Amino acid sequence: MKKPGKFKLLAIASLSAVVLAIGSLAVAQTVKTGKGDGQGRRGASHGRGMRDGFGGDRLFARLNLTDDQKAKIKQTRQSFMESNKPLFDQLKTKRQELRQASEGGTFNEALATQKLTDMAALEAKLMGARIQLRQQELSVLTTEQKTQLDQLKTQFKDHRGKGRGAGGPRGDE
Repeated sequence: MKKPGKFKLLAIASLSAVVLAIGSLAVAQTVKTGKGDGQGRRGASHGRGMRDGFGGDRLFARLNLTDDQKAKIKQTRQSFMESNKPLFDQLKTKRQELRQASEGGTFNEALATQKLTDMAALEAKLMGARIQLRQQELSVLTTEQKTQLDQLKTQFKDHRGKGRGAGGPRGDE
């Protein structure tokens, strides 16, 4: 089996970095303008349910939502999933095609590059849709609930920052 060369690996790494950079810029823009909620990378990943980088559902559950608010948020999320199902399906297909580009003993660099480029565009569209989803969810909350959510996010970030996963010291150090 022929291993991909340094150039091929560098090309794949570069394209992956572009995908992550696009995501970071979108997140930074929403945080900077105050329009977003600080949603992390792939805030509502298709396979993990509708939760963002700050614990999404777990934080919303702590806001004492009314039944009406819960119903509106549930409907918003169902609508999001239905309207973006084609995007999720396309991404799944592109990921499968990307895996196939590296199978069979040879690496098809041109195919991998094309699939990564296609995936970056799809991820950007999905990121925009997730930002809209979060804005719709936030519009359901009262002013007090929004304030409480901001406080919970801050607590979550502070707690997470002290942990090992965010570059903090290990417990045995």
